[in-house]
Amino acid sequence: MRIRRFDRRLRGGPWCGDAVTSSLSDFIFWGVGLISEPLSALFQFVPGMSALTWGLFYFAGPLAAVIVRKPGAALFAELIAGIVEAFLGSHWGGLGTILPGLIQGLGSELVFLAVAYKAWNLAMTALSGAAAGLAGMALSWVMDYQGYAAGFIIVSFVCSIVSGAIIAGALMWLLFRMIARTGALASLASGHDAGSRA
Repeated sequence: MRIRRFDRRLRGGPWCGDAVTSSLSDFIFWGVGLISEPLSALFQFVPGMSALTWGLFYFAGPLAAVIVRKPGAALFAELIAGIVEAFLGSHWGGLGTILPGLIQGLGSELVFLAVAYKAWNLAMTALSGAAAGLAGMALSWVMDYQGYAAGFIIVSFVCSIVSGAIIAGALMWLLFRMIARTGALASLASGHDAGSRA
């Protein structure tokens, strides 16, 4: 019964699915933000390695993109998630959540734009997550890490990209496939595509 109710909500159109994804991401981002510092501390034995956890902030764009499959879906999802997270109360402040959401979403979006929104698979989703990681770290370098050692910056870039590819990319593709198997995405093209591959 719950699956059927969720399915009816998504029948409002693909952008309804994007809104649902963004809304869920908002609360996850907010919760991750509360534990990000102690979580990152676990990786401080190598300066910059804490960026391995940053994929937890990049997933909204790739997930929304593979579900909605419309131009702008990744950018919209990340931006809305950043805006709502700011309103929920982020310790990074309004600019510190909205601007990263915009830049990370843009990075994620450009991967699908590069193939004219015609390829929806594990590899593209992983690349989208990696691009979000690249964009996210590039912004962090400008906003937060000016003057840091080159080694720290390089490690942070590599770890952010890897985290984006795995957590925001590959794992979100698997999550999408799991959701699709429930029938919740039956009204969307992504749901039909997933069904045909099953």
